[in-house]
Amino acid sequence: MCTAITYQTKDFYFGRTLDYEFSYGDEIIITPRNYPFYFRKAGVMAHHYAMIGMAYVPEDEPLYYEAINETGLCMAGLNFVGNAVYQKEDQADKDNIAQFELIPWLLGQCASVKEVRTLLARINLIDEPFSDALPLAQLHWMIADRQETIVLESVAEGLRVYDNPVGVMTNNPPFGEQMFQLNNYMGLSTCEPVNHFCNKLQLHPYSRGMGALGLPGDLSSQSRFVRASFVKMNSVSGDSENESVSQFFHIMGAVDQQRGCCDLGDGKYEVTLYTACCNADRGIYYYTTYDNHQITAVDMHREDLDAADLIRYQPVQGEQIRMQN
Repeated sequence: MCTAITYQTKDFYFGRTLDYEFSYGDEIIITPRNYPFYFRKAGVMAHHYAMIGMAYVPEDEPLYYEAINETGLCMAGLNFVGNAVYQKEDQADKDNIAQFELIPWLLGQCASVKEVRTLLARINLIDEPFSDALPLAQLHWMIADRQETIVLESVAEGLRVYDNPVGVMTNNPPFGEQMFQLNNYMGLSTCEPVNHFCNKLQLHPYSRGMGALGLPGDLSSQSRFVRASFVKMNSVSGDSENESVSQFFHIMGAVDQQRGCCDLGDGKYEVTLYTACCNADRGIYYYTTYDNHQITAVDMHREDLDAADLIRYQPVQGEQIRMQN
């Protein structure tokens, strides 16, 4: 499963963890402005905004897990198994877009969430896999810029768009239910607790951090949503690039999945394959991987964004340990 968040200091940041039991062979992919996107039902997008993100690239087509474009619009797809429903039929008066095409379709054309809302009004999200070898992924999406964040879900009742005031998304249940569950945690605090249990008892805190007693610590998507929301909404950092990026990765560390804790059977374990932090204002993609906690960065603006070929970087794997003696 996965967790996505936004974070803002002087610049605007967007990122996610990708939690799964194996990698498809993901790469950091910059799609320049003149790389053509061929959509199954919507023709060719020959020119578009440049974008950067993590993707699997079968048949030279980037299937983005998350990406930001050069205008600062951000988008991530997260598993939504059992709830995602796509349309079986094309609609003549709509843009018929397959779910794997949605990120380039929106990031290629839109400079803001406001523009995304306009395009979503005429989208028909169709039930079409990329290939027989790649079954249809059941996803929902978080879309953000520095002004606002929304969640898009395609369910049996149709497309649903939610305002997302916490800038956090995980997996199930549907986003409206995730948000409602925060009501159960109103009593959490970053401050030392006060005895409301009974005024006849002399109760007192015996440790730092007891204001957060009750914050869920398990790996379920609902618990990760609550935990990431609490940590992110109470986060404090300086506004320099290093401080902001460092704090972003600390926030995401609250929902890290360690090998062995989520047993899928047959010797398989869900782990945090990578964590990404994108400076959406500067077009810089930072990441760590499960076996490499050193932060690595790719700056899209150091590349030729008017090119016509994909620009590809293999993630740096293997722990990078700095010896001091």
